[in-house]
Amino acid sequence: MFYYNSKDWLIAIFKVTKGDTVRALIPSLLFVSLLSWGIVQLEVNYLKLSESSQAKNITIMHTLLGFAISMLLVFRTNTAYDRWWEGRKLWGELVNNSRNLALKVKVFLPFEDQSTRTYFRQVIPLYAAALRRHLQKQSTILQLDESPHPELPDLDKGAHVPNRIAESIFYKVNSMYISGTISGDQLIVLNGELKSFTDICGACERIKNTPIPFSYSSFIKKFIFLYVATLPFGLALTLGYFTIPVTAFIFYALVSLELIAEEIEDPFGHDSNDLPMEKIAETIKANVAEIMS
Repeated sequence: MFYYNSKDWLIAIFKVTKGDTVRALIPSLLFVSLLSWGIVQLEVNYLKLSESSQAKNITIMHTLLGFAISMLLVFRTNTAYDRWWEGRKLWGELVNNSRNLALKVKVFLPFEDQSTRTYFRQVIPLYAAALRRHLQKQSTILQLDESPHPELPDLDKGAHVPNRIAESIFYKVNSMYISGTISGDQLIVLNGELKSFTDICGACERIKNTPIPFSYSSFIKKFIFLYVATLPFGLALTLGYFTIPVTAFIFYALVSLELIAEEIEDPFGHDSNDLPMEKIAETIKANVAEIMS
């Protein structure tokens, strides 16, 4: 994740990061520019639609379509950001619950039971690290896919490491209750944090393996392509050769919004705008070590 000063305009304008869409769109921008040049040449030398009475209607049509596509992209980016922000809230909740579990275990355990303290000091941060690796696996993304994936042999084998770690913690807490180390009331107090680990994992999996519906995403891409492909016909009537840079800029703005939405709708990947899960897991490890020391 890239951290920055939101008040520094110079960095925002001139800083080029891995998530910048300009480099990814260079081939497409060149293609759109060539397409616009060809259409302008066709209009100026052959069609000459600007001299007809229908020129104004063509311009009005593209204005209306531009408003419609802007509304679609606003909804698209808002939906993607909601998924990103929900993922951040879930990992913030994991940090808090890990701290609470460590604090309660430390208070409930007798001081001389150092082996159990060591167990929780190691296992609580281990869950966050395992959850990060689990969410970044390709098999997690495709869990709900109806198509078979023989290239991913662990997809249907139930290799769910976070569940195994949560099960181990439940076993340990239950053995503490059976041995009389903690009381029934204390067991109930610990249950909330123990349950939350699996709840957080399930909520993260819901975001990870449930993408934006294909029909909606496909429609937006087709709409953008058709709009930009036909845009030079409308602009060439009034702008002439200025249609080439104007079309390229409009294409860049529209497609960049779609690319940004595609990146942030999955906040658990390796992109520069994804959540810093590894850093959060390290924070949990440091906090738990400090609490249990």
